Amino acid sequence: MFFIFMPIADNLNAIMNKIAAAAKRSERDPSSVKLVVATKTIEIERIQEAVSAGATILGENRVQEAKEKIEKLGAVAHWHLIGHLQSNKAKYAVKLFNMIHSVDSLELATELDKQAAKIHKVQDVLIEVSIAGEANKAGVAVQDAAAVIQEAAKLKNISVKGLMTIPPFLDDPEAVRPYFRMLRELAASIAKANIPGLSMQELSMGMSGDFEVAVEEGATMVRVGTAIFGERK
Repeated sequence: MFFIFMPIADNLNAIMNKIAAAAKRSERDPSSVKLVVATKTIEIERIQEAVSAGATILGENRVQEAKEKIEKLGAVAHWHLIGHLQSNKAKYAVKLFNMIHSVDSLELATELDKQAAKIHKVQDVLIEVSIAGEANKAGVAVQDAAAVIQEAAKLKNISVKGLMTIPPFLDDPEAVRPYFRMLRELAASIAKANIPGLSMQELSMGMSGDFEVAVEEGATMVRVGTAIFGERK
């Protein structure tokens, strides 16, 4: 996919229009899909420009980089962690982020619960699923997802809101569609179990090259950076 890069405000508006069109194609309300603006390596001034243009959720990959930006920018938007989280960074993550997308094990969920309890917070999280079973990607195995979620839902200081995935990196968005569909179907099957304390309201899937297909397949959050800011340095 090729991107024509215009001012950030124009790019952001174009992405929102594409999200709305994709939602309508699948007979969904466009307001049911949230744009997470991925700001990894992006300078403060350009993030401010995106916020001024209407960005309300900012997604960071690393705790330390997010901490530095949040200290400078403050609560200009909701901050989400969309990158891998090590357990030893959980105590910082619960202080910084409104939502953590990348909970990839019961051990990490338990540590987040422990650290959130210390600051009297209930931390919103998504369970990351390795939908294609790729060895080089984090995430709970599809066959283990329901069991992990059932245990995570028992924890008092985290609130499981749904699932997240990073599918294989493929040039053709249509080739990725089956993975998005699999995540949606997995979420639906888990929801049918009526697990106490569990919400399956969020599906975080889709990035710059495939977010329209992700929305068509049920994404409620798409994580887009390159299509807004241009290629990262």
